[in-house]
Amino acid sequence: MSRYPFEYEHSKPFLQQVGEWIADVFYDLLPEAGFEVRDEQIYMAFQLERAFAEKQTIFAEAGVGTGKTLVYLLYAICYARYTRKPAIIACADESLIEQLVKPEGDLAKLTEHLGLAIDARLGKSQDRYLCLVKLDNARTDYEDVDLYKELYEELPAFVHRSEGMQSFYAYGDRKQYPHLNDTQWNRISWDSFQDCFVCEKRHRCGQTLSREHYRQSTDLIICSHDFYMEHVWTYEGRKREGQLPLLPDHCAVVFDEGHLLESAAQKALTYRIKHDIFEELVTRLLKNEIRESLAVLIDEAIERSELLFEVLASQSQSIPGSDRKQIILNDRLLREVALFRKVLDGIEEELVFESELYTLNDYQLRIVEEHLEMMQKALSLFQNSSSLICWVTESTSGLTLVIMPKAVKEVLRERVFALNIPVVFSSATLSVNGSFDYLAYSLGIEKYLSFSVDSPYDYENRMEVLAPKWTHGASFDEKMKTAVQLLARTEGRALILFPSKEELAQFKEALPSYTQCKDISFGFEGDREISHLISAFQQNETSVLCAVSLWEGLDIPGPSLSNVIVWSLPYPPQDPVFMARRQEATSPYEEVDLPYMLLRLKQGIGRLIRTREDSGIVAILSEELHNDRELRDRIQGLLPPGVKFE
Repeated sequence: MSRYPFEYEHSKPFLQQVGEWIADVFYDLLPEAGFEVRDEQIYMAFQLERAFAEKQTIFAEAGVGTGKTLVYLLYAICYARYTRKPAIIACADESLIEQLVKPEGDLAKLTEHLGLAIDARLGKSQDRYLCLVKLDNARTDYEDVDLYKELYEELPAFVHRSEGMQSFYAYGDRKQYPHLNDTQWNRISWDSFQDCFVCEKRHRCGQTLSREHYRQSTDLIICSHDFYMEHVWTYEGRKREGQLPLLPDHCAVVFDEGHLLESAAQKALTYRIKHDIFEELVTRLLKNEIRESLAVLIDEAIERSELLFEVLASQSQSIPGSDRKQIILNDRLLREVALFRKVLDGIEEELVFESELYTLNDYQLRIVEEHLEMMQKALSLFQNSSSLICWVTESTSGLTLVIMPKAVKEVLRERVFALNIPVVFSSATLSVNGSFDYLAYSLGIEKYLSFSVDSPYDYENRMEVLAPKWTHGASFDEKMKTAVQLLARTEGRALILFPSKEELAQFKEALPSYTQCKDISFGFEGDREISHLISAFQQNETSVLCAVSLWEGLDIPGPSLSNVIVWSLPYPPQDPVFMARRQEATSPYEEVDLPYMLLRLKQGIGRLIRTREDSGIVAILSEELHNDRELRDRIQGLLPPGVKFE
C-alpha cells in the first residue's frame, strides 16, 4: 500500500504535492460524495501549506462551517507519513476529542469518502483513568462501597495476574464508566498525588497500557491541551528518571480551540504540595538503615510541614463561588516556609552522604530527591510570590497548597515554539479586534503567520437572538420562568449554558417545581461521563442539556439543538487566578473581565448553527444588556452580520 494518498514525485516539493492533492479533495473528491465546495476551506488549505513548508506557527481563525478540521487533519496525516513521526492534535477538552473520533466524526468521514486508512490513537489525560490503588481503597472508604466492589470485580482478569500479556487491552478509561457521576469518579481516578513510580500495579494499569499503545501511532495522536502541556512540563524530569516522555517525538502540533492554550499551560505548570503525601514519602526512608542525623531531620521536617499547613489553614479564606481558598500572606507564614525549607536543605545534604554509602534503594532515593527538589522549587517561588498565583484547596485528606506561575510564555517559547516544527492554532476566535498580537504575546510567540475567514452561513435568516426584559432585575425566579417558556417554544431541543457549577446546581434543584417541564428529559453535566451525556442529548431530539464547560467544542447539527440559553453573562470567576490578573491590570474590567466574557459568549452563541440547514434561537438572560448601552453594543458586535437583538 502506498504511504501517501497521491502519487508522490521525488522531483517536486512534497508539500506542494500535498497542497495539489488537497485541492483535488475539496474541489472534486468530496463534492462527488455530496460535500459542498467551500472557498474558505480551500483558502485555509493554501495558508497551511506555507506553514508546514516553512515549519512556522500559524493562527488559523476560521468561522463555523468552514471545514477547518478536515484541512488540518489532511496536512497533519500527510506530513506525519513524510517525516515518519506522528502529528499531535491537541484539543481543548474531551468533548472536542469526541468530535474527531466518534463514528460520524471527521476522521470517519475522511476514511469513508477518501478511502484513507488513518492510524489515529488517543492519548488521554491521566485523570481520565482509573487508579487501581484508589479503587482498592474505595471498597472500604465510602458509603456506596457496593458500587466500588462491583467495579473491582469487573476488572480484567490479567490485572490480578503476574504473567506477561500477549496484546493490548484497553480498560480503565472514564468513558467506560458513564454511570458514575463526577464525585464518584474522582474517588477512584488518578490524581497528581498518586506515586505511580513505586506502585506495584503500574504494569497492569490501564493508563500505562494505553500509553504503550498510543506511542506506536504512525499518523495522529489525539490528546487534550492539558495532556500536551503535562508532556512539555515533565519532559526533562521523566528523562532524568529514566522514563519515556508522555508523548513520543512528533512532527507537528495542532491546537484546536487554541485560544485556550494559556490556561492549560498554567494548569500543567502548577506545583501541588500536600502534608500527608510528603510525610508518607519521607517516612519510607526511616524503614531503611540510615544515620541518626538524617532520621532526626526527617522527624523535624514532618513537624515543620504540619505547622506550615496549620498556618496555611489559618491564613486562608473562602471565595464565594469557588472551591479555591485565597491565601493571606503574613510574616509568620513566610517565616514557616523559610524554616521548612531550611530543614529540607539539611535532608538533601544528608541524602548525598547516604547515596555514597549505598544503604538506600537507588530507585526509592531518586523518587524522594525528585519530590524534595519539586518542593524546594515551589516553596522558593512562594517566597517570591509577586510572579505567582497561590491558593489552597481543602479535602477530607487535608489542605493542598497550589502554586501556579502567572506567565508561561517563557516555557512555551523554549519548549514548544523553538522546536522548529509546524504549529497550528485553529479556532473561530483567535484575534482581538482583528489582531493576533494579544494571543501571540501571552504565549511567547515572536514570529507567526495568520489569516481569518468568516463563516459561510446565512445567520441573518437562521438565527434569532433574544434579550428578555425584566421586571424584577432578572431575579432567579424570573429567569426560571423565562427559561421554561423558551423550552416550551422549542419543545426542549436546548442547550443551557451556565457560567458556574453553583448556578447549574441551583437550576437543577428548582426544576422539579416547574410542572411544564415534567415531560422533558434533562441531562446535567457532572451526573454522567460527558461524551455519553452529549450522545444522549443528540439522540433524544427533544431533550435539554445543561452544562458549564460546553461553551466551546460542542457540535450538534440538526434540530436536537435549536435553542441556546445563556443563563448569565460568562464573566470569569472570583478565584485566585483571575484575582491576580485583575490586580496586574490597569483597567481590570476592560483588560480581564470583558475580553474573557466576550470570547466565551461568542463561543457559546456559536453552538447553535452548525450546518446551512440549522436554525434556532439564542437567548441571553441578562439584566446588564438593558442597563449598559456600551456593553450591549459590544455584545451586538459579536453577533454575525445581519443578526440583531430582539
